[in-house]
Amino acid sequence: MNKFLFLIIFATLGFIHTPSNATDSPASAWVKTDYTEVRLISAVTNVGDKKQIPLGLHFKLKKGWKIYWRSPGDAGFPPRLSWAGSTNLAAADIQWPAPKRFAVLGFDTQGYKDEVVFPLRTTLLKPGSALTAAAKIDYLACKEICIPYRTKLSLALFAGPSNTSPYAHLINRFQALVPGDGQGLGITIKEAFVSNIKSKPILTVIASSVTPFKAPDLFVEGSRDLQFGKPQTVTSKAKTEAKFTLPVFGLKDLKGGPQSFVKSPITLTLVDQKRSIEKNIDVTAGPQIKQNRALDSETIWQIILFALLGGLILNLMPCVLPVLSIKLLGVVSHGGRDKKDIRLSFISSAAGIIFSFLIIAAGLLLLKSAGLSIGWGIQFQHPWFLIMMAVVVTLFACNLWGFFEITLPRWIADIGGHAGQAQGLGGHFSTGMLATLLATPCSAPFLGTAIGFALSRGAFEIWVIFTALGFGLALPYILIALAPGLASRLPRPGAWMVILRKVLGFALAITTIWLLSVLNSLIGLVATSLCALILFAMTIFLLFKRQSPETSPATGAAGWKAISVLTIFVFAVPLWLAKTPEVSANLGNDSEMWVRFDESKIHQLVSEGKTVFVDVTADWCITCQVNKKLVLNSSAVEKKLTNDNIIRMKADWTRPNKIIAEYLATFGRYAIPFNVVYGPSVPSGITLPELLTNTAVLGAIQQAQQNTNSPATATR
Repeated sequence: MNKFLFLIIFATLGFIHTPSNATDSPASAWVKTDYTEVRLISAVTNVGDKKQIPLGLHFKLKKGWKIYWRSPGDAGFPPRLSWAGSTNLAAADIQWPAPKRFAVLGFDTQGYKDEVVFPLRTTLLKPGSALTAAAKIDYLACKEICIPYRTKLSLALFAGPSNTSPYAHLINRFQALVPGDGQGLGITIKEAFVSNIKSKPILTVIASSVTPFKAPDLFVEGSRDLQFGKPQTVTSKAKTEAKFTLPVFGLKDLKGGPQSFVKSPITLTLVDQKRSIEKNIDVTAGPQIKQNRALDSETIWQIILFALLGGLILNLMPCVLPVLSIKLLGVVSHGGRDKKDIRLSFISSAAGIIFSFLIIAAGLLLLKSAGLSIGWGIQFQHPWFLIMMAVVVTLFACNLWGFFEITLPRWIADIGGHAGQAQGLGGHFSTGMLATLLATPCSAPFLGTAIGFALSRGAFEIWVIFTALGFGLALPYILIALAPGLASRLPRPGAWMVILRKVLGFALAITTIWLLSVLNSLIGLVATSLCALILFAMTIFLLFKRQSPETSPATGAAGWKAISVLTIFVFAVPLWLAKTPEVSANLGNDSEMWVRFDESKIHQLVSEGKTVFVDVTADWCITCQVNKKLVLNSSAVEKKLTNDNIIRMKADWTRPNKIIAEYLATFGRYAIPFNVVYGPSVPSGITLPELLTNTAVLGAIQQAQQNTNSPATATR
């Protein structure tokens, strides 16, 4: 709907006048147009001795047509009433039933369709005397076009005994839809705070409900100079808490400047199907969410450099160590070979890495366009990906142990059947792809900055940055391709490689065990144990096939069919037996020392003088586990974190969690590990580097605790 279309109609058609029609019944006559009907109704037949008379403004609308709430949104205007010409009427206040939200062509409006009654609280000048309620009404009705109407209604109620009219139930039905204070509904609006007042203001509202929310929505009203966008709503797992975040426009136009919005009153209307509440609340100051202003001033070339460095450093991260077994064996196998062959093989591996990054970029773009949470390494949150990786790594290990003597399809042979041997270009390409997939649970310096920049921008930046990340991870391969003499000078393959192959096969077996441990967090111990049993059966099958003297191409084909059946079985396990562990298990062995992440409590704790240390982690994030082992569990940091004044919050991202994903996005981050320290002197938080050090953690805590006793530093 064109938000200015109704203005054009005003200018071209003018107001449509409809006749006045008064009666002596408890309802006026209908005033009808092509698309609307409107009348006044009363809940009583006569005035009686009442000082207040319950009336209603009753609308009926043709299918698809709507009228507007008191705050119409991006377009429209609400019904406006004038009571000039009434007799014995002191006041008539209109009440607004909870609205519905309508979105058309990018415009967000609030109002009513089909039928609505606006309850009217009318007060008499002289109780007991007759009342004539004469209303002049301007309203706008819209569908594909908007038509403004002006009409007059008149309702007369005589003096005398008052009885309930036939319209009392209808008025009461819509009166029940007028939002109240929430008492008896179990809904509470806890707080409303604004972040980033001077840049991109975001209003956050926290609400709770005794019974689970079903489809909560929030309507915000404030100064006439302000506009509020459509809220993004996130509910807790139990759906008893809801967080609404929405942009605020027009703060710069306030007389006192943007800062005057803090402590200013706003009206919040929360609607959850048939439940609704309304609350006037003062806005408080929230954290200044980091917008990475430094990045905004950086050129794309500087971010590309960050991406190249992040990808290169990723080769040294602990999560890539299992892949080094394949890399090392591949390099050794090139000893003494022709430089042309060496160059082609390493270029092929580099191409596999870069191609994998492009596939990841495409997948993230699809998820982003669908409005889903995105981030680096999120594929490890899904059991079928982990199972696929476990199968592939198991096949690699079996090959290194020398179990592959069955005939496999060519593409499988390239992937797993020739690892570490004089393989075809397809095999080298697949090795590069595997290196990328196993690298994604890790974060590294510069990597988080580059990924955060890309995922917070558009498609072009995502493609460019992820290509640069691929080149960074592939850089060692590219360097050897440019100088193949480095590999050709290595010793020729010999009997010594048999022992090396077996040792490196065990390194990959350990990787499979790690993948299964992550899988356990997603589908439970029973299902994971069955997956492990099937993989073990696959390994034993390959071992006995290798030792079988009857091995032939025919039996090789039969062997491949058996492996395929086992693979299907292991992929089907999550459908049969998967049981998601209880949420409380996410705290693991730290349940007594850590509390579950709850962003809504951070600001309250800080206002009480507490320091809050947030650790966003996951079982599949190896860098997170290294940080925990070497830094967070070190004696110096552990002693500091056990202080009674420090609250440790653990946000477990092992499984998909929209709340955690959105929390990361507010900092412009899409990868973990992520750690932030809040305190009285830094209520907006101090973000820590991906690789933690004792100095960084202790320094951030000390900075956050400065001036703890000064009330001026509190966020509330």
